[in-house]
Amino acid sequence: MGTHSLRFGGQFLLQTVKLLPDFTANGQFQFTGYATGSDFADFLLGLPNLYSQGFSPAFYERSKYAGVFAQDSWRVTSNLTVNYGVRWDMIMPWYEEHYQTGTLVAGEQSVVFPTAPTGYVFPGDPGVPTTIASTRYNNFSPRLGLAWSPAWKNWLLEKLTGGQGNSSIRAGYGRFFTAIEGQALAFETGNAPYGLTYTSPEPPLFENPLIGAQTGTQYPQLPVNVPPYGVSPKNPDANVNWASYFPINGIDAYFPRNKNPYSENYFLSFQRQLGRDTVFDASYIGSEGHHLLVLLAANPGNPALCVSLSQPSEVAPGSPTCGPFGENLIYTRSNGQVVNGVRGPFGNNFGTDVYFTAMGNSAYNSLQVSLRHSGGGLTVLGSYTYGKSLDQASNLGEQVYPYNYGLTRAPSSFDIRQDFVASYRYDLPFGKLLRRSNRATEGWAISGITRFSSGLPVTLINPNDTALIGSFNNGVNGVGFSDLDVATGPLQLNHNPRNGQPYFNTALFSLPALGSPGNASRRLFYGPGMDNWDIALLKETHFREAKVLEFRMETFNTFNHAQFFGANSVDGNINDSTFGQVVSAMAPRLMQAAVKFRF
Repeated sequence: MGTHSLRFGGQFLLQTVKLLPDFTANGQFQFTGYATGSDFADFLLGLPNLYSQGFSPAFYERSKYAGVFAQDSWRVTSNLTVNYGVRWDMIMPWYEEHYQTGTLVAGEQSVVFPTAPTGYVFPGDPGVPTTIASTRYNNFSPRLGLAWSPAWKNWLLEKLTGGQGNSSIRAGYGRFFTAIEGQALAFETGNAPYGLTYTSPEPPLFENPLIGAQTGTQYPQLPVNVPPYGVSPKNPDANVNWASYFPINGIDAYFPRNKNPYSENYFLSFQRQLGRDTVFDASYIGSEGHHLLVLLAANPGNPALCVSLSQPSEVAPGSPTCGPFGENLIYTRSNGQVVNGVRGPFGNNFGTDVYFTAMGNSAYNSLQVSLRHSGGGLTVLGSYTYGKSLDQASNLGEQVYPYNYGLTRAPSSFDIRQDFVASYRYDLPFGKLLRRSNRATEGWAISGITRFSSGLPVTLINPNDTALIGSFNNGVNGVGFSDLDVATGPLQLNHNPRNGQPYFNTALFSLPALGSPGNASRRLFYGPGMDNWDIALLKETHFREAKVLEFRMETFNTFNHAQFFGANSVDGNINDSTFGQVVSAMAPRLMQAAVKFRF
């Protein structure tokens, strides 16, 4: 329509996933060194700190999505275009067709399962829809962008390039909604009473992991009976023996007030043509994530309460003292008062349970520069990025600290501060050099990819539950804060790990006082970087027009440079005997040859 180009459209999706996992998680012991200070010593002595096992029936996931958009691309002038629009998204949370899910709402009594412990509710209970969290209908997303080619002259660029060249400036902003992963619902397979994800509420006996080593308590037996499909408020099931599940450990509950995650993306770029064959580009690119899915302890231990029961003088004779992994034990104070565990707000019938809650935030900012050249038999693309990514949890294996969400904000596990990558190909001019143009001299080329980058952050881990919140790993859950103290002093990063010395000064780190989350960020510094060359020698021989024989000799890590780049290349677990050591490396030089005939 004149200088306007209008577009509009819509989409509807009905997504169905039938899971027949026969989900029987084999029994798994975890040894963290809680008893001796060494994970391997605990293993040799048969002193696990955790046992987990689970099973679930078939699971039927469902979700619906609808979206519509309208946008206008307006050519304001011959060298300025503005694009603007809006999108609306309806993103239904995933739900299970037979209501085999549940969540936690403090103080609410279920009517679907009237004998369920207070706080454990299900689809059909008051205020609990099939999707657990309500579907949001106010997800509107504005979009704005512009492209401008300024008609200016720059005498320096003219001198360098031999002509005026072309420049362009682009900028944009948009908000983008997305669905919460169906994986979050899949984690709920096995939640009581439709299955069982058992996590020992105290360190188990090695010979019988369903018995607590500290108290001798017999915990639930596997398997358990699964209620029939179709449980609803019209057909409540009062026959579930909930005592067989206590304490209900390992629940992964979708938070009832979750919103849809979204990101705000924005950029500003400048592009310039330098001569006929070269283009330079410099961009600022940023993004902020909101309502991202993270794990939050739903029933954490109360550190102060546990500390008040941690000394023999504070408890009655014969009563255990409170300490790591003891959040579900029963204590008797020296004055005779009985403390039925230290967890809240759901109490001792529940254990290491978490919410999948959309409360996470992230931020990414970067300068990205690239140079592209193509001509004279040489093609080169070089790019450099200087950026930083921050978040509260980089995956669903990291929990936020329940008493201070901001404590877990740190560099993302995948953050790379500086990254340079160059790809290139050069057609070798043997024909010109030898002044012979035939099948033997033509078709030779060399190509490759070179990358120099800084390392990934080192994740610091203390699996000893010294924070006394009982949010230890049960196969899904983990701790997203370091739970370590760090002293002031130089890290003394070892930039040459080939010498076998620790990568950082491990003496700076220690276990914090009981009940403290520690003062060290979960990621303080970065591991070894990358210096890698992949190079290939190519030869194409043409037999007639449509028949080509291609030979390739490829080398990866061509110079066989020892590289210790990787997410887990440096051991940050304070209980490991290799704490602070570089424990893995990338592959050494690899070579391969190939012949291909095209016809």
